[in-house]
Amino acid sequence: MTYFLRALRDASKSWPLLLAAFLCSAGVAGLWGANIAALFPVIEVTLNGESLQNWNEKRIADAESKIVSHEQEIQRLHDRLAGGGRAEAEQQNIQNKIDTLLLQDKSDRAILTSAQFLQPWLESYIPRDPFQTVLLVVVLIVISTFLKHCLLLTGTMLVSFVAMGISRDLRVKIFNKALELDRTQFMKNGSAGFMAQVTHTADMLSGGITTTFGGAITEPLKIAACLGGAFCISWQLTLACLTMAPIVGFMMVWLNRKMRSASKNILSQALGFHHVMLEALNNVLTVQAYTMESFERDRFRDSTNHMMKIGLRHNFYRALANPITEVLGIGMVATSIAVGAWLVINKETQIFGVTMTEQPMTVPGIMVFFGMLIGASDPVRKLSGVITGINVGIVGAQSLYPLLDTPSKLKEKSNPYYLPSPHREIALRNVSFSYDGIDTVLKNVDVAIEFGERVAIVGPNGGGKSTLINLICRFYDPTEGTVELDNVPLTELAVKDLRRRIAIVTQQTELFNETILYNIRYGRWEATDEEIEEAARKARAHDFIAEFPDGYKTKVGPNGYRLSGGQRQRIALARAFLRNAEILVLDEATSQIDVASEELIHEALSHYVKNRTVIMITHRPSTLALADSILEVEHGQVTKRPAANYRAA
Repeated sequence: MTYFLRALRDASKSWPLLLAAFLCSAGVAGLWGANIAALFPVIEVTLNGESLQNWNEKRIADAESKIVSHEQEIQRLHDRLAGGGRAEAEQQNIQNKIDTLLLQDKSDRAILTSAQFLQPWLESYIPRDPFQTVLLVVVLIVISTFLKHCLLLTGTMLVSFVAMGISRDLRVKIFNKALELDRTQFMKNGSAGFMAQVTHTADMLSGGITTTFGGAITEPLKIAACLGGAFCISWQLTLACLTMAPIVGFMMVWLNRKMRSASKNILSQALGFHHVMLEALNNVLTVQAYTMESFERDRFRDSTNHMMKIGLRHNFYRALANPITEVLGIGMVATSIAVGAWLVINKETQIFGVTMTEQPMTVPGIMVFFGMLIGASDPVRKLSGVITGINVGIVGAQSLYPLLDTPSKLKEKSNPYYLPSPHREIALRNVSFSYDGIDTVLKNVDVAIEFGERVAIVGPNGGGKSTLINLICRFYDPTEGTVELDNVPLTELAVKDLRRRIAIVTQQTELFNETILYNIRYGRWEATDEEIEEAARKARAHDFIAEFPDGYKTKVGPNGYRLSGGQRQRIALARAFLRNAEILVLDEATSQIDVASEELIHEALSHYVKNRTVIMITHRPSTLALADSILEVEHGQVTKRPAANYRAA
């Protein structure tokens, strides 16, 4: 609930819109009750052929007559008490009669006051002809109904605007969080997890906010308006009709917990559902190559079947809310019919010795009372949907906000350093690193790389070569020791200042589902088309790009599937060349390029690597020929030696 309250606080920043929505809800509730109350003059007066003015004048005369009668009777009883000589029981009986008459006198005086207040208004605005009065009431009901729906629509749109705004902001924050997190934290959620949060979970929270500021306000106000009208007719009878409310309330609390638990299970299964689907589709070539289509179909079917079972359980509890709330509504109406009918038929004000009304109820009065309770039962029934919506929103908030609060392990100082370019040295000082805190990948590494030095990193798979590059690029921070640039730890540098100095080409080339021009320009967004073409020529990519009908505007497809592995790597090299960074990192960057193209690229690299630091992971002799120094990585240990000695060995 804490996280959902946090979402509501975020929404409350748009308080002017929410205040307007609340006023709309109050207007809807008021008109809802007024429409029912408007039936009273039609039933009580006009259908009997009497005008409202005459009816009100009779009320005044009747109240005045009763007040005079009560005063006389009270005076007579006081005189009897003053006479003395009576038993204590008889005196108590007389006093009880006086108290009863005082209550009736108070009620009659209230009727007289209200009738006298109404009379000028009735004379000024209500026609004396009964049929014209009926027409006026009908027209007012139609107008108020239209106005009620206008207010309802306005309030709904205002709340939806606020809720969708919160949902939009959360989607942006989740996306930003995905870009900011270190790789370890990112992989805990994965692309499927973030996708589910941005789509399904954000919609859940948006729906919860809409329900809270919409139905959770409008429906209770409508209930209050109708029960308020019923209280005005008979507060005792209204309370009697609400005897089932505590039982229904207890059942709704139980149901609320069940629905929240089911909503959590649905969200959890939705995350797994996205994971299974994306994993199979992203690796569809492997699935097809190993004829695992049936396996993946079964896996996906199992996931969807499990989700369906959880969904059915959630829908069961959701459907159960309707009869529970409807029992309360029917219970109120049934109680009012039974008690009200007995009071009207017997012209009584009490039942089982309990006073229900101060005046005997008339048929029109009890009919309007029934109408008020029926009017309250409809929003009571709708509260089941309100409770469901709020529960869904709570579950969404409990999933979203902890993710947003997840700190990145790559923390930046509030006032980071910005160093001049070019740098002088990259150094690892007594660096150790572990991904899981158990197995150490790098141990006590002490290495320095001077500016302009070309370093090749070699070693067996899993030895820590890529980890070394990840630490230099600060995709991770070392477990022990420091990685430094010009004797300043990377943790004290601005991440943007560090990354702008680096251009990286990885073995697993990452391309966007955009044009070739877009993918190369990603290296330096403000670059001109001419600079992009020059970078492509250096990477020996221009020739195959020119062969495409759309040239540089050719879409490469998701992750560049329309290109061969070698073409993708050359696009990535062109992107790195365009960046013109002082540090070039190549992680098996030419592993998928044919021999002829590789020779051309190495020729381009031999010119490009001048006056910049180059760090290469490679096993190819042609690439090793570019190196000045070799870093041998094996079993977490790093040894540096001149490239000439390594090649001689």
